[in-house]
Amino acid sequence: MPHFPPPGDKAALEEGLVFTPKFDRDGLVTVVAVGAEKGEVLMVAHMNEESLSRTLETGEAWYWSRSRRSLWRKGETSGQIQRVVEMLTDCDQDALVIRVEVGGDGGCCHTGRHSCFYRVVKGDHDAPARLVLAQ
Repeated sequence: MPHFPPPGDKAALEEGLVFTPKFDRDGLVTVVAVGAEKGEVLMVAHMNEESLSRTLETGEAWYWSRSRRSLWRKGETSGQIQRVVEMLTDCDQDALVIRVEVGGDGGCCHTGRHSCFYRVVKGDHDAPARLVLAQ
């Protein structure tokens, strides 16, 4: 299992070509999974060093469940395996975007929906924010 080098100085972090993910105080990095074909946001999750390493080694998305405090391979029980087509990191290397092709029924959300982002927040300065279903 690879060990990632520690982040270097600002110039190396922002302009260098060495992948040095910056994990937060809990040892996690935030990951946004988007559909490879249409670019829609499917889900947001977290990876620790082990799940990130497994993702890079296998080409399938592995995450760290904060609620269960355990490693999980997306789609292991549902069949909704996420095959990573591309991984991007931001300028600080503390967030990732993965473009994925989803197996099974193509869904990602435990509610049975295609995406975890199925509600729109409607705000108005005269009323509390409310949620409506996305089209």
